Amino acid sequence: MSQVLPVTLPTSLTITENRPEWLNSGDNAWQLIAASLVGYQSVPGLIILYSGIVKKKWAVNSAFMALYAFAVVLLCWVLFCHCMAFDEHLLSIIGLPESSLGSSFLESKSIALFPNATYTFFQFAFAAITVVLLAGSLLGRMNFYAWMLFVPLWVSLSYTVGAFCIWGQGFLFKWGLVDFAGGYVIHLSSGVAGFTAAYWVGPRLSHDRQQFPPNNIIHMLGGAGFLWLGWSGFNGGASNSADLIASLAVLNTHLCTATSLSIWLSLDMIVYKKSSVIGAVQGMMTGLVCITPAAGLVEPWAAMLMGVLSGSLPWYTMMVIHKKSSFLQKVDDTLGVLHTHAVAGLLGGILGGILAHPRLMYLQYGNEKHHGLLYSFLHGNARKGLYQLGIQILGAIFITVWNLVVTSFICVLIRQVVQLRMKEEDLKAYAIWGDGEKSIVYVRRAVTPKLPAFFRFELF
Repeated sequence: MSQVLPVTLPTSLTITENRPEWLNSGDNAWQLIAASLVGYQSVPGLIILYSGIVKKKWAVNSAFMALYAFAVVLLCWVLFCHCMAFDEHLLSIIGLPESSLGSSFLESKSIALFPNATYTFFQFAFAAITVVLLAGSLLGRMNFYAWMLFVPLWVSLSYTVGAFCIWGQGFLFKWGLVDFAGGYVIHLSSGVAGFTAAYWVGPRLSHDRQQFPPNNIIHMLGGAGFLWLGWSGFNGGASNSADLIASLAVLNTHLCTATSLSIWLSLDMIVYKKSSVIGAVQGMMTGLVCITPAAGLVEPWAAMLMGVLSGSLPWYTMMVIHKKSSFLQKVDDTLGVLHTHAVAGLLGGILGGILAHPRLMYLQYGNEKHHGLLYSFLHGNARKGLYQLGIQILGAIFITVWNLVVTSFICVLIRQVVQLRMKEEDLKAYAIWGDGEKSIVYVRRAVTPKLPAFFRFELF
């Protein structure tokens, strides 16, 4: 019988170092849960949503794009992107590209009362879902090999700049721009970048653009449910503490979303005389996106007002302006990410600059330089509110221009190596097995039963 040798710890290590004095166990636990909820939004949330909302022949390709992006962003994030977004600045718009895997860094205190390991994982989940949301503009024709190159390039050259400028030590952060949980960093950037990439990739087949019904409505709604409930972590975790702001952010998130969905459906009923399943998902999405930059900074009545606007203005840009614009029609934005994310994110950022409550801003940021325009007028200090609104507009312009230019550069660079759009003959065949064997997916026409007029609805 072998002898069991005692295990000895280095004399310099004590068991109490596992709980340093600065560590708040409650904050750390909530931040890990919030990060996991954001991760669930991508995997499996958007995987399920994308695979259900596209035609059956594109289900595997769409889901695989999301899964790949989630994995590769994690590697890029810990190897160099996290420090580019949140560490010491290399330039006024970007940090130093250094690894985040050192023990001394991961175990040290972050900007809040939990270790950098927790903060790194939470911010990775944000970065990953940004890229996966961007993919919604490219479903139905993107060459997967081009996507493999696009993901690491875009998260490195585009996302990190937005995160550093607004959340890190960049110029917009120093000037006082307010983006509570990523209305600009995540949604405006993903919407603009997705639309720009869609321009360079080119459209789907003409038949696919005209007839692109979801292949599994239940899966689509299930994925949407993951997104909605996962947003509790998305916005609730942005306060970096299990505090009053986190609680308010979660409640405001669901208030705005429910209101937005109801408004979108109401407009469908009024204008088209029928409800829409996909319309409900779009209204849900615009509500989630719109409240994101101000979730913990506005009162509940303001969150509901934001829901009214997020359910109507993006509806108008998607259902009216988009159909009248020849340029918008030319660019094949598969899931309308320009409207659900760029327009809604911009709307939320501007409304945050108007409706944010000074007391909540102080609780979150610890200073009095942030003032929503409405309360500034009420308190007789309109200058502060106008400044805040101006910074919000300036930040939106910077994020839009940066993503437009950098995404175009990345797409032009990639197409020198591999085609951005899948070849016509490959549109129905995908390699599923490790040896490259292809599987052909056949699509059967769905038969919709006739229902009484009261029960009728449309997918679109």
